[in-house]
Amino acid sequence: MNQQAHGPRRSGTRARRRLPRLRIAVAAAVSFALAGTAAQVMAAEPDGSDGQPPVPSLSWSDCQGGFECANADVPLDYRDPQGKTITLAVIRKKAPDQAKKKGTLFLQPGGPGNSGVDFVRNNHAGLPAAMRDSFDVFGYDVRGVGRSSAVTCWDDQTYTRAITAAKGVPGPDAYEPAVRQAAAFAQACQDNAGELAPYVGTEYVARDIDLLRQALGENQLTYYGRSFGSYIGTVYAALFPDRVRALVLDGGYDPEHYANRPYAYDRPQYLALDGAMSRFLDWCKADQDTCGFGDGDPRGAFEKLKADLDASPVPTANGGQANGYTLVYRLMFNINEGKVIWPSLGQALRKAQQRDNTSFLLRPPSPASYDFLNPNVAVECVDKDYPRDPALLKRQVTRNAELAPLLGPAMAYGPPTYDHQHATTCVQWTGEKPSRYDGSFRAKGSAPILVLGTTGDPDTPYRDAVALSRQLDNGRLLTFKAEGHTAFGRSACATDAVTGYLVDLKVPARGTTCADETQPPSATPKVAPPGTTLGELRNGVNERLDRLGSLR
Repeated sequence: MNQQAHGPRRSGTRARRRLPRLRIAVAAAVSFALAGTAAQVMAAEPDGSDGQPPVPSLSWSDCQGGFECANADVPLDYRDPQGKTITLAVIRKKAPDQAKKKGTLFLQPGGPGNSGVDFVRNNHAGLPAAMRDSFDVFGYDVRGVGRSSAVTCWDDQTYTRAITAAKGVPGPDAYEPAVRQAAAFAQACQDNAGELAPYVGTEYVARDIDLLRQALGENQLTYYGRSFGSYIGTVYAALFPDRVRALVLDGGYDPEHYANRPYAYDRPQYLALDGAMSRFLDWCKADQDTCGFGDGDPRGAFEKLKADLDASPVPTANGGQANGYTLVYRLMFNINEGKVIWPSLGQALRKAQQRDNTSFLLRPPSPASYDFLNPNVAVECVDKDYPRDPALLKRQVTRNAELAPLLGPAMAYGPPTYDHQHATTCVQWTGEKPSRYDGSFRAKGSAPILVLGTTGDPDTPYRDAVALSRQLDNGRLLTFKAEGHTAFGRSACATDAVTGYLVDLKVPARGTTCADETQPPSATPKVAPPGTTLGELRNGVNERLDRLGSLR
């Protein structure tokens, strides 16, 4: 998580604000520029009412670096549009020449769980000049995330205990303990965030976006969403197809599978992640001089390393310990960088093999990770409809672990963390889900919608982007032939296509394919090119800081 965003960063073991009850408060606006903790849920002021939710009034204030920040009050429950509200933290940076701008560009990060405020602050300078010149760039923390009443199920101490006990190579009896642990997490969500949890689903997030669009004076929405942000954009288009000016859905989800057939969504993600790891290990074997890990058998060395770290964890600088699960967790996120990070992964694995705790793959998840993981699980349990069949759950989870042997078992039987291993928690989720959206996803009558898919994406499989482009009535697919997660910023070809579409509404030709991924170095030179370790700095040190790719 970025610590430069406005507002003080919570530190240490932090006593998080729990939400045992949604409190009705007097609507006294506290400037978001001064509010570093979760926003309050408060009563909506009457507006004279026609049954429609009132459009938020945004009072902007400077929040450093040329950015402006504000709070936006939106309905907590859209079934009661003039009842209680939840406060969303928003941010923007204006186009330099307001007379020439074309409107506002919404930037939506991945997740669920990443801060949209931080996403805009951290990525604005790296956007193409044509985007920064053409749009006010806008983002916000969605309900239940970051400064917008963050969902907390497990506190830091509970999460740390669970992560420390997890294994990179779970034993044969790992399934039942995993189910019990997932039940404890689901119960903690109801105990600690039960009055907020029903309302964090993506239909309500999309409705929030439409109110924010109106608050900004935009007739239609211009939007870039990556990873989970692509699903938010998909639901927005489904609900409000006539309000779409231009939507880019980068790393697209198969929305029908995600919402209504989640087992069919989860398995391809297990396979995609293991596939990416397998291709890395194949490269490592073929170019041992550059990789530096495995002594001729990197696959065998990796399996042995997981087991060795489980048997004898490595002490970390802060007094914790790193084991095989730590290794898997770090690889799951860092492999998203694509081929450019491969040399650094090889070096980091070699350090781990040497029990060198300076390896970024031996950094256990910290409280910054838990800020992301808590809402990641909760939002998906509200969004997804898993069958309530314990026997089916066991068959699916155990089969996923079998089919993805490199990284799958640690995730399948580990504590509730990320995306594809939520089934054990979500099957046991209780409570209503009024904010869940179940389709249709056609967005009939919308303007053209640009879907980006990366063929070797370990996080959002390419097949999902293909499925999304076909489900949309007016979808257009752009393919990036590459390893790694998403395309914009990692491919000059894709970045130019996105820029032309958002700025000038130039839709790429059907069948457009980009193949300009930055490659790892060959045996000559022996060292990685400049910028290769950027993924380490993003995901090794700063946890789930969400950055767009940088061309290099």
